[in-house]
Amino acid sequence: MFYVTIVSITALLYIFTRLYFLKKEIKRATRQLHELNKNITEKKIDLHFFDKDFEKLAKEINNQIDLTKKEKAEKRVTENELKRAISYMSHDIRTPMTTILGYIQFLESDEITSEMKKEYTAIIKNGAMRLKVLLEDFFELSVIEQVDYPMEIEVIKINHLLLEVLVGFYEEFNNRNLKPTINIPDQDIIIMSDPSAVKRVIENLVVNAVRHSIGHVTIDLEKCQTSVQLIISNPVNKLSEEDVSHIFDHYYKADQTRAEKGTGLGLPIAKRLMEKMNGSLTADLVENQLFMKCVWVKRLDQE
Repeated sequence: MFYVTIVSITALLYIFTRLYFLKKEIKRATRQLHELNKNITEKKIDLHFFDKDFEKLAKEINNQIDLTKKEKAEKRVTENELKRAISYMSHDIRTPMTTILGYIQFLESDEITSEMKKEYTAIIKNGAMRLKVLLEDFFELSVIEQVDYPMEIEVIKINHLLLEVLVGFYEEFNNRNLKPTINIPDQDIIIMSDPSAVKRVIENLVVNAVRHSIGHVTIDLEKCQTSVQLIISNPVNKLSEEDVSHIFDHYYKADQTRAEKGTGLGLPIAKRLMEKMNGSLTADLVENQLFMKCVWVKRLDQE
């Protein structure tokens, strides 16, 4: 009887001791969370009293802290990108708007000749077209980046679609004295994707190559075992590795990506569309040659 009493007392002491230290550890963890939430510290929860279940709880709390920090960092990046995009867009809108308003004032003068009026009207028209393209690209990109952006998946013979797009650029290649090397297999190459999205991607990449090439343009379409790859390459001038690492950023101001009448949104639009199609678009600089590579992953039910 005496032995049983001693065992019972010992068990109770053990239980109360564990409860005491566990409660103390809960208070300590609560204090650590309070300091973390008040930005007094960035330290995660650590334990002095080890209990299996409490360790699991502390681990999950620390995982949540890591996720929250990651989300905050991503939010800051997104906010900075948005601020930068708005700043660049405001600048790009302001330029043609200033031109348009300035030449409208000239047109209001009674002293200008009919030839001058014709010239000023053409300048205003060009400024308005520039503004239209800019706003359309900005709107298109904002729509594409929505989570529920619709994709109409169909069977596409991409070699036929690529040729169709390139025919549309014949005059532009010709006007710039560019004779592209085009390597497209004769046999049909099938992918499952959105035809309008694929066409838009190809158009944007060809426009980028035509506008910024300082020499030859090469277009290669290749059917691989598990994917279809389109590589458009051209020599470039004054383009650095740093420029290439940001080439798909909204409004990145690299000379080669924002020259002439481009809005700086063509490549970001192409990148986002490829991601929506579960494909990829990458850029590499080898010496002075820029390589744009699109990859569409083939499904099991494709040939």
